[in-house]
Amino acid sequence: MMRHHVARAAVLVSLAFMPVAFWLLLVAALLTQQPSTVTLRAQAPGTPAASYLDFEFFKTKVQPILLATRERHTRCVTCHSHGTPMRLQELSPGASTWNEEQSRRNFQVVAPRVVPLSPLQSKLLIHPLETEAGGDFYHGGGKHWSSFLDPEWQTIANWICGRKATEQIVELTGACGE
Repeated sequence: MMRHHVARAAVLVSLAFMPVAFWLLLVAALLTQQPSTVTLRAQAPGTPAASYLDFEFFKTKVQPILLATRERHTRCVTCHSHGTPMRLQELSPGASTWNEEQSRRNFQVVAPRVVPLSPLQSKLLIHPLETEAGGDFYHGGGKHWSSFLDPEWQTIANWICGRKATEQIVELTGACGE
């Protein structure tokens, strides 16, 4: 009988320390995530990214990428028009693209996911990029680009690098001006 009480007390003591161990592990995990936190702050709503980025380039060259059909993947707009933090405008019934007002709203939604002049720090480019090519570990819609040399990736990178709709797209090797 005494052994039973001792064993039960030992279990209760170990259970009392489990929440402490959990919180210590959680704090340690959060402290090791500092670089990601810096990127998040840089891409927070209200950043000046929208004032730097060219709306016409976005409307005529970036938005078509968000509507593009891809082999083995769904279109970006399918998921990103509902249920995600980067929520694009739903297409009007029967429309194949967004109207001017919807495009401006999309621009305001997408701009905070961009760090001007830093394609490799912009979530818009690193989430759908294969991890082996420099992308991050997570994008619920899959990895659309296997390389930063993909034409769609290059188009969006040119926009992030400040290219205007009237300018020719140049090949970038990961950073602006390269």
